[in-house]
Amino acid sequence: MKYLILIILTIINMNAMDLKRWDSNINKLSDDEKYVLINKGTERPNTGKYTNEKSNGIYTCKLCGAELYTSSDKFDSHCGWPSFDNAIPNAVKEVPDADGRRVEIVCANCGGHLGHVFKGEGYTSKNTRHCVNSISLTLKSEKSQKDTNLSYAYFAGGCFWGVEYYLEKLDGVDKVYSGFMGGHVKNPGYYEVVSGKTGHLEAVEVIYDSSKISYKKIAKTFFEIHDPTQTNGQGPDIGTQYLSAVFVNNDKERSVVKELMEELDENGFDVATKILPVAEFYKADEGHQNYYNKKGTRPYCHGYIKKFN
Repeated sequence: MKYLILIILTIINMNAMDLKRWDSNINKLSDDEKYVLINKGTERPNTGKYTNEKSNGIYTCKLCGAELYTSSDKFDSHCGWPSFDNAIPNAVKEVPDADGRRVEIVCANCGGHLGHVFKGEGYTSKNTRHCVNSISLTLKSEKSQKDTNLSYAYFAGGCFWGVEYYLEKLDGVDKVYSGFMGGHVKNPGYYEVVSGKTGHLEAVEVIYDSSKISYKKIAKTFFEIHDPTQTNGQGPDIGTQYLSAVFVNNDKERSVVKELMEELDENGFDVATKILPVAEFYKADEGHQNYYNKKGTRPYCHGYIKKFN
């Protein structure tokens, strides 16, 4: 026991020594920031500014500015604090916590307290969760850059897992991402959208090569993999977040969608799909991407049915 206490005290002293060279930075911190970064406190769950943040960028240490995490490694664990399943190499140091049970994570550059790391929980394929205090971080936002050599299309047809599953199989489609579009809340979380209170629809972003596949072909497939006549959801998924809609970038896409809907009406389908202007697309957490391929199963509420002549 004495040996264990000695180790813990040594680690604490080492961290204290690391922090001495940052005295001028420490003096600029607020009392709450000092409480967490220096005194190893914890902010209250679901109060941190980055808990539900979805913006692209790099998360840096609030104390020294060192780069710690990338937004691509952030996921929603519903624990009340920002969660990452990986850190930038050599940016974060793991040390035994003073409580003797958990593993603390600190900035490898300055020793500032970040939070704790948990392993074996199965949230993501990396099986690791860095549970970090928002107050220990600063986000350097990076605007998502679109590849100008590719085209982008947006569709909502119930659960985004199923729509993604079928559209990503089309030749000429480069990638399909599941996410949210059309609501009034910035950076919505999955459960916020599921509640129906944000106004978003579960949607997919289809990134494709227009020299290999046309927008009309993708839109046509979209109408054939879900029920565009259902007005209250899709299959067993009922709610405004599951409505059928096409978000169009321009009048050309609008004309294509209208033409397809008119053909469906002529074929006896009472189409309820909405045509809406493209809004900001919020990519869902990594756990929602490529969902069925990861599970090795097939969609439960989507399937291909030929609807056009």
